Amino acid sequence: MNAPIPSGAVREPLRGGGPGAGQHTVRRHNLALVLREVAGPEPVSRAAVAARTGLTRGTVSSLVEELIAAGLVTELAAARGTTGRPASPLRLDPTGPAGLGVEIGVDAVGACVVDLTGAVRAQRVVHSHHRDDVPATGLATAEALAAEVVAEAGLAIAGAAVALPGVVGADGVLVRAPNLPRWVDVAVGDELGNRLGLAVQAGNEADLAALAELWSGGPPNAVHVSGGIGVGAGIVLGGRLFRGAGGRAGEIGHVVVAPDGPPCSCGGRGCLETAAGLEALLRASGTPDLESLVTASPPDVLAAAGRALGVALAGAVNLLDVPAVVLGGIYPRCGAVLLDAVRAELAARVVSRPAVDVRFSALGPDAALRGAATAVVHELLADPAIHTAAARA
Repeated sequence: MNAPIPSGAVREPLRGGGPGAGQHTVRRHNLALVLREVAGPEPVSRAAVAARTGLTRGTVSSLVEELIAAGLVTELAAARGTTGRPASPLRLDPTGPAGLGVEIGVDAVGACVVDLTGAVRAQRVVHSHHRDDVPATGLATAEALAAEVVAEAGLAIAGAAVALPGVVGADGVLVRAPNLPRWVDVAVGDELGNRLGLAVQAGNEADLAALAELWSGGPPNAVHVSGGIGVGAGIVLGGRLFRGAGGRAGEIGHVVVAPDGPPCSCGGRGCLETAAGLEALLRASGTPDLESLVTASPPDVLAAAGRALGVALAGAVNLLDVPAVVLGGIYPRCGAVLLDAVRAELAARVVSRPAVDVRFSALGPDAALRGAATAVVHELLADPAIHTAAARA
């Protein structure tokens, strides 16, 4: 999935006259420009939008009315006690069209609805093991859970995105997921979209988790590691997702950290996943689940996982020269022992920079799910013309 334009991005307004810049193109661009100004952290007046964009007040007023009619913007009551004609501030409409996010993991399915302001309006996650089941079983669970959160949120859904634990092609097909051997070349976006009656995009869960972290105020240059049964990474450079030439960047779970190590689900040996994935940690600690792992695991098990993560991440940091590493998924639950081990390994191995900021994700295991839903909202904010046209029809 291509990274949507963040709502705070600034662009110069089109004023027409350029080659191919027809009236529709100009209006579409300026509609997005106005909406991005309204999407700022504080309510803003029409006059302020005009001043910031360079558009005339008349143009801004016309565009704002179109956005209000489409349910994207709402007008607040004018402030009292001011001299002159009071301005009515504008903000995104929290009751407007929302984004639906779905995550299909190896052992769980989640769904959530995020409104235009970025607030989560409904979210549910259920255990659902897919490793030995046909894709239709997991898709049916996702369909049912999505219907539940949509009903709970009570908002119109503008579109949906699904986060998947494997390689996702540009066409939305799940090409391969090492921990889901029966999910090969599955058009998850199309199939789930047919079930839900919505346009559904598909993306790698680590990529969407990295975007969610970025959008919640995380570093603009970082490697975001998503830990679970599998281990993936999303790479953010210059505030944009780096997907690689074929959309396959970030498969850090299959970087070899111990050449003579145990076999991995990918067919290799000694991959990071075999040392720092959830199942590997449970085996090493003799604990049955994540809760027991974080409360009863011997510290040396988590320290060893942290060292393995540090080995793999040192190579990524040296190659990409990123200043920050964010540990997400299950890793924030693993605490300071794992974090300190990662930091120590990076300090010993990274030569590309004097220090690396290593932190836990603020969103933890919910990051990919939140990223999927928020991606829909960001795309709507980046190009609201499609939705306003539908509202006029």
